[in-house]
Amino acid sequence: MFTQSLFAALIVTLTVWRFVTATNEGLANFSPLMALAFCGAVYFRAGRTWLIPFAVLVVSESLLNSHYGFGWNTSAFIVKLACFAIALIFGLWVSRNRTWFTILGGCLASSCIFFLCTNSLCWLQEPGYAKTLPGWWQCMTTGLPGFPPTWFFFRNSLLSDLIFTGIFAVVLESVFASTGHPNLFPRHIKTRISSS
Repeated sequence: MFTQSLFAALIVTLTVWRFVTATNEGLANFSPLMALAFCGAVYFRAGRTWLIPFAVLVVSESLLNSHYGFGWNTSAFIVKLACFAIALIFGLWVSRNRTWFTILGGCLASSCIFFLCTNSLCWLQEPGYAKTLPGWWQCMTTGLPGFPPTWFFFRNSLLSDLIFTGIFAVVLESVFASTGHPNLFPRHIKTRISSS
C-alpha cells in the first residue's frame, strides 16, 4: 500500500513539475523524467519505477495539450514514448556494468537521442522548416524566427538529465553503501557513509 501511494505521489508531483516548467520559458524542458526513466532501469529493474516516466508523460501530455488548446499529436507522443523506452534499454545495459562512466554515457546518450528524435519530428511536421538538410539544421539549432532557439531547449534538457541523474545515482549509491550492497564509492567514502 505504501509503495502504491509513493508511486501515485511521484506521478502527481512530476506531472505538476512538468506542467509548471512547460509554462515557464526559462525552465522549458527542465525535467527529471528522462533521468528517472534511465535510473529506474539502472537501479530498480525488478520494481515498477520504470513505469513512472510513462505514466507522467501520458497524464502531463493530456493536460498540456488541453491547456494550450492543441489536439492530441499521436506521432509526437509515440516518439517521446519510444525515446523513454530507449533510455530504459540504456539503463538496463548500464545496470550490467554500472560505473560512473557508463552512467554518464547512458545519460548523455538518452538526452541526445531524445533531442534528435523529437526535433526531427518537429522538422517534418512544422511547415515553417524547409524539408532540406539546412532546414533540419535550423530546426536543431536556431529554430523558427520569433521563438527561442532550439539549442536552448536542448541545453535545459541536457542539464536537467545530468543533474537529476547525478542526484538519483549519488543518493542510491549512498543507500547501497550504507546497507553493505555493492556500490561505486571509493573505500574511504564507503566507510564514512556506513559509520554515519
